[in-house]
Amino acid sequence: MIDVKKVAIYCASSTKIRPEFFSVARQLGHIFAEHDICMVFGGGNMGLMGEMADAMAEKGGRFIGVIPEFMIEQGWHHQNCEELIVTKTMSERKQTIEQISDAFVALPGGIGTMDELFECLVDKQLGLHTKPIVILNPSGYYDPLVQLLDHMMQENMMRRLHADMFRVVTRPDDVLPAIHDMPLWDTNARKHAKI
Repeated sequence: MIDVKKVAIYCASSTKIRPEFFSVARQLGHIFAEHDICMVFGGGNMGLMGEMADAMAEKGGRFIGVIPEFMIEQGWHHQNCEELIVTKTMSERKQTIEQISDAFVALPGGIGTMDELFECLVDKQLGLHTKPIVILNPSGYYDPLVQLLDHMMQENMMRRLHADMFRVVTRPDDVLPAIHDMPLWDTNARKHAKI
């Protein structure tokens, strides 16, 4: 079992999404706080980011925000972060989150979430990290993405073994078990990147 203390969360900043997604974020925030997991996230105060941070704060949980300075100028940052790391660019933000986290979880989100998730997957595929990646898929939100990834494998755009880079779960309760049960990724993964 890997030692996980900090888990990155990629998720929506939109406030106009289905109520069940807010409920999932709140549940996961409570689970993280109860298991003394520090959340690393984009530092935002809106959408699922804000909901999960607020839920963790209710239970005394810890969370670290990583946010570009232009977003702070807009007032988009969460005020209760244990630590707020300010970056120059969005790219630096993603790199910082990846470096300081022990695992990654994608909740429902838009193109920003997709950007973060896919960069994390690419880096794992290339052996730049070997950390667990979990896709939390409530109400089938990520079904089209999972189908697309499977299609990529069928078309030999990815190897079938790359399905082992991530796990898909449907309930917040399943996130931490999925992280802990994920097989260790090959440190020589780069040799498998070429098909």
